[in-house]
Amino acid sequence: MKIMPASSPFASPQDIQSRSNIRSAMEGQPQLLLSRPPRTPSIGEEVIFAQRSFSAAIALAVAASGLDDKEVYIPLGIDGSHWTKIKKAEAHFPVDKLNDFCNLVGNEIVLTWWAHSRGKGLHMLLTEAERLLVVERERAEKAEAENRLLRDVLQGRK
Repeated sequence: MKIMPASSPFASPQDIQSRSNIRSAMEGQPQLLLSRPPRTPSIGEEVIFAQRSFSAAIALAVAASGLDDKEVYIPLGIDGSHWTKIKKAEAHFPVDKLNDFCNLVGNEIVLTWWAHSRGKGLHMLLTEAERLLVVERERAEKAEAENRLLRDVLQGRK
């Protein structure tokens, strides 16, 4: 039996329902998304801060990554027409996808822009071990300076 296209006026309701069932069954299946890794060029803060809007920062982040729009909005699960509206500042970016967006494009241009727009800055958080290492280094430097001063005093240099 030949199945006519769903758009055909000769397609039976059963054929259309059958295709719908196949599509539904496929929706739960994992998809193989073929995308390339993003570029990671260094974009100066002055360029990032010059963006006039969040949407412009998104566009800059995508452009800097070298990825095509489809390579961004499809993995994020954003509809193509909604993505176009986001880039035109006619729709809002889903904030719950911001971390995934930054990981996908390989940069934090949007976060840098957003923090700057609020009068803030970004910095890496230290782990507890790194924080303790910084404290210990400062303590060691202070002790070394005190030792140097005491040696100089004992040797009559100061």
